[in-house]
Amino acid sequence: MDKICILGGGKIGSLIATLLVECGDFEICLGDVDPEVVARLKKDIGSNHFQVSLIDVQDSKALGRFIESVEPDGIISSLPYYCNLVVGEMARSCGAHYFDLTEDVTVTKGIREISEGAPKAFVPQCGLAPGFISIVAHELMTRFDTVDMVKMRVGALPVNPSNVLKYSLTWSTDGLINEYGNTCYGIENRQEVPLLPLEGYETISIDGLLYEAFNTSGGLGTLADTFAGKVRTMNYKTLRYPGHCEKIHLLMNDLKLNDDRETLKRILEKAVPKTLQDVVLIYTSVTGLRKGELYEENFVQKIYPQTIAGKLWSAIQVTTAAGMCSVVDLVFERSGTYRGFVTQETFDLTSILENRFGRYFQSDDSCST
Repeated sequence: MDKICILGGGKIGSLIATLLVECGDFEICLGDVDPEVVARLKKDIGSNHFQVSLIDVQDSKALGRFIESVEPDGIISSLPYYCNLVVGEMARSCGAHYFDLTEDVTVTKGIREISEGAPKAFVPQCGLAPGFISIVAHELMTRFDTVDMVKMRVGALPVNPSNVLKYSLTWSTDGLINEYGNTCYGIENRQEVPLLPLEGYETISIDGLLYEAFNTSGGLGTLADTFAGKVRTMNYKTLRYPGHCEKIHLLMNDLKLNDDRETLKRILEKAVPKTLQDVVLIYTSVTGLRKGELYEENFVQKIYPQTIAGKLWSAIQVTTAAGMCSVVDLVFERSGTYRGFVTQETFDLTSILENRFGRYFQSDDSCST
């Protein structure tokens, strides 16, 4: 059995571990800094192929000893983005495949540098956005002779919003603030350009419900690098209920909390509730020429919470973990195929959806036209 080390047992890491253990083909060793998380996972995942340890990943010496003791074939970082470069360096040193969930552009560039010439695969930005959304967009793009415009929209929202932000914390607060506060990138007039976060405001209707969309950082993944010069326009925006963007703009820009992110994090985590009753919206639109005629193709999907291994998991947990696990599965299944820096668009949509983990992206509400 291939041995995988998972670092971080939070909202997403715990489901990644559950899925990989449940499939029966991997031996999983998970490390987390929180004793309560370690105790919970020991109780929840009862398997001879699962071990969990207390480890502080920000203690590089302790982390190195832990990874050396595990001798993993692959390392999955389900940690905050700022921890990933150290983990990537250790994956390179021990000769393991590397996977992460980061939306951070700078960290991804660092992983690209670490992976140069590596005999193993280094696959950052696994998950939903970046991740699955890039695979969907690339699949639609292959159906055109010439691509004109690519729109990528994703949102993870409470089904029944009850607060003024019309939002619930469904994943990493650090990652959320990062998306709202960092520079975004897109393609305009065939050139890769920086874009301001929380700008580019628009509204979109899906199944008769109105949503707002605006620029956020990282969701485009590496697509802008891959297709600069080949596509006229490409951008990624986050979907929210109307009114959310204005209030986040007040917090981050008018009150200048983008410059004091620890305070903003405390405010959000104290005031905004968590929920398992969420819905993930995925919307991708590609316009281009096919045999000289202008066509548009769309991929639209809604995904709701699902019960896995006897436990209810939120839609954002399911989609993010399924994105990670399907990519991990394909890398190990196709031994020797992937080396060095591997982008999400390297993986084809059919292989992802037909994968045992990719099936969680299937929904009765999905359509591709």
